[in-house]
Amino acid sequence: MKIISLQKDDKDLIQQAAQLLVDAFREHWPEAWQTLEDGLQEIQDIMEEDHILRVAVDDENKLLGIIGGLSQYDGKVWELHPLAIQPNLQKQGVGKKLVEDFEEQVRQRNGLTILLGTDDENNMTSLSNVDLYENLFEKIKNIKNIKGHPYEFYQKMGYTIIGVIPDANGIGKPDILMSKRVN
Repeated sequence: MKIISLQKDDKDLIQQAAQLLVDAFREHWPEAWQTLEDGLQEIQDIMEEDHILRVAVDDENKLLGIIGGLSQYDGKVWELHPLAIQPNLQKQGVGKKLVEDFEEQVRQRNGLTILLGTDDENNMTSLSNVDLYENLFEKIKNIKNIKGHPYEFYQKMGYTIIGVIPDANGIGKPDILMSKRVN
């Protein structure tokens, strides 16, 4: 496996990346990128100059996963978005390698912090379908992973829950905000 920057002239990898967004999010977030065109638009957006877009490929140039990021706060903070791994390759270390590479890319750009939001739109944690305006910090402290939500992956990578946005995706569907200092 090697990790490279996705180039605008690599049409095949761009197509694979767009399809991956559709495929990887279909089960838990089917409304994210529903069509190849939706995925292509997202990839084009992430390929802007003030963004990072890295891909993991095998020896045959087949896409294993992608990770993207957007500069904020004059480059001091980078938002990690999106991270997608081929469904049949999840939990095999590809995501870990992509996140580590992304962190290094942020360091090289003198970034200090990585921020990410990991939505809970499908009752995957104990923060879903509850009133987060009551005892919010207690609920965050006692969060439970009910259906394999990715926040635990990010915790293993050193990220901390720094808050939530209640009802970000509709009533009872919060966005869990996580962050990590990288410099």
